[in-house]
Amino acid sequence: MQSTVVPTTYSRTNPFQAQVLKNENLNGAGSSKETRHLELSLKGSDLSYVPGDCLGIIPENDPELVASLLEEMKWDAELPVSVSKQGDTLPLKEALATHFEITLLTKKIIQQAAGLSDNEELQKLVSDENINQLKEYADGRDLLDLLRDFGPWKASALEIVSLLRKMPPRLYSIASSIAANPEEVHLTIGAVRYTANGRERKGVCSVQCAERLQEGDTLPVFIQQNKHFNLPESQDKDIIMVGPGTGIAPFRSFIQERAVNKAPGRSWLFFGDQHSASDFLYQNELEKYQKDGVLTRLEVAFSRDSAQKVYVQHKMLENSKELFEWLENGAYFYVCGDKQYMAKDVHNTLIDVIEKEGSMTREAAEAYLNGMQEQGRYQRDVY
Repeated sequence: MQSTVVPTTYSRTNPFQAQVLKNENLNGAGSSKETRHLELSLKGSDLSYVPGDCLGIIPENDPELVASLLEEMKWDAELPVSVSKQGDTLPLKEALATHFEITLLTKKIIQQAAGLSDNEELQKLVSDENINQLKEYADGRDLLDLLRDFGPWKASALEIVSLLRKMPPRLYSIASSIAANPEEVHLTIGAVRYTANGRERKGVCSVQCAERLQEGDTLPVFIQQNKHFNLPESQDKDIIMVGPGTGIAPFRSFIQERAVNKAPGRSWLFFGDQHSASDFLYQNELEKYQKDGVLTRLEVAFSRDSAQKVYVQHKMLENSKELFEWLENGAYFYVCGDKQYMAKDVHNTLIDVIEKEGSMTREAAEAYLNGMQEQGRYQRDVY
């Protein structure tokens, strides 16, 4: 009797170890940003994706932060810690590095930690009347802050670690088309670094990719489908893409896919960042696509290159007549990037354009955009 080999299915719970083929900084000299272009091999994984999908990465914590925690609490790095219901254990140092979320605090963690310390400040912070202060404290602080601020602790390492959540995966918009790059997946990741409450902070996954990931290393990954952000089924449809900064990622994938398929539909990209000289991500590629006619139009906005800050929404207004003509012709409109400011500004500007060029009331322009959304012609991938 022949034994059949069951193919492994890679998923969030069983990620694929993808080899790093390329890891480079897309920003030029003098930029205040660091944006990594990552190329990973999917060879042997059977994983596939379509433009618009995301790649999940299971990251690791900064070894320096782990070392600071062990030192602060005088914990034994080799202490076995349970990391699963089945009773699997890891040495504490490794568990803190690979398994637990240590850079985010939740209300729940702080409330539970209050039971492990007699610190009066902490008891006050978790009392019902101080709920706003508690939220404020949790924002932008991590486990090391909590342990430093509210000792002495009358708890073992295991008791404190038992409060922690499992490290959640980080999701990134895929920046490549598998048709153009068989067995590969590309990402565009902005390294997150800032100072808060007297300490340097680093994005867990983005800074791992920027500082500690070499070509040849592997990363645990899985594909996360994104049902609400896809190219039109018909390749005849026009597409308008607004993706400043790392928001360019899925649109690189869209453009590559359409180039391979020789799609007849027109495409228009609005890209923006700080400086043209150092922050024009994928400039050569995009200009070549434009020259080859794959990208019909390319509008760029560099906010720090002029006295008045120019953003993508300003470029939309400058081209409002053509923009509305494209929409009237059935174009799909996509936005990717910052949810807090950019996506709201683009949304409001889109209504301005429809109101002005369509000679409509504000209400009618909003209804027009709602109609586009219902038809799947207005799609957003914002974070």
